[in-house]
Amino acid sequence: MDIFSKICKEIKSVKIQGATNVAKAGLKAYSLKPTKASINKLISLRETEPALQNALNFAAKSSVENALNHFDNAQQFINHYLTKIILQNSKIMTHCHSKTLEQALISAHKSGKIFSIITLETRPLMQGHITAKNLLKHGINVTMQVDSAMHSAIKECDFIILGADAITKKGVFNKIGSGAIAELAFEHKKPIYIVTDSWKFSKNSISIEQRSKQEVWKNAPKNLMIKNPAFEIIHPKYISKIISELGVLKYQEFLKEAKNSIEYSASC
Repeated sequence: MDIFSKICKEIKSVKIQGATNVAKAGLKAYSLKPTKASINKLISLRETEPALQNALNFAAKSSVENALNHFDNAQQFINHYLTKIILQNSKIMTHCHSKTLEQALISAHKSGKIFSIITLETRPLMQGHITAKNLLKHGINVTMQVDSAMHSAIKECDFIILGADAITKKGVFNKIGSGAIAELAFEHKKPIYIVTDSWKFSKNSISIEQRSKQEVWKNAPKNLMIKNPAFEIIHPKYISKIISELGVLKYQEFLKEAKNSIEYSASC
């Protein structure tokens, strides 16, 4: 198997996780075979990854190096804005694994902010374990709870911070469970922030990716119907602010700024 095909397989199988990591891997694959066919192939691998599409479209007009630089530069701004949001001794809840969010939390910790994290396991692929291990390596206090304990976790935390796989007019698409977390957070008057790169904005409709039932139960009883949606939508009314390289913005403000930013990048 050549390297391009290997990257495609790892993106499709979710061995490469997180929208930014997927986009960066896609850029690496595209650099090996810089054709329109390669872009179409890579985009088809994951339906809920506009960051991948925006990055590839930008690379085709500019360069892979400039596209990668966008993510690195955006991360620095996101780190700055999230650090300002976190108060000393905050208890923060999160869900799944977002590389962008993870790096911003590590940066806040290094700057001297003292806080603790509550993270859920995030079944069936246990991405919460990745978040926990990586934050622990940097000396951040982490508590893990099972997904079905989200209610008690929300009541215990000061606020919730989630990543995003896609953002549209309809809402934020993030790992399954995020919609329920957002509704409960709203009910308990706990702020919820979305930490994201603006390239996760999409003006197109997003389809919810349905994953293999084998992820849920490898040896399931015959004739058992299993549904395994990878994502769900968070309605904008539940979101306090979106934290991106564009600033700390209300939902509609972010949509406007992100749309303008992507259109400007596409025209360069």
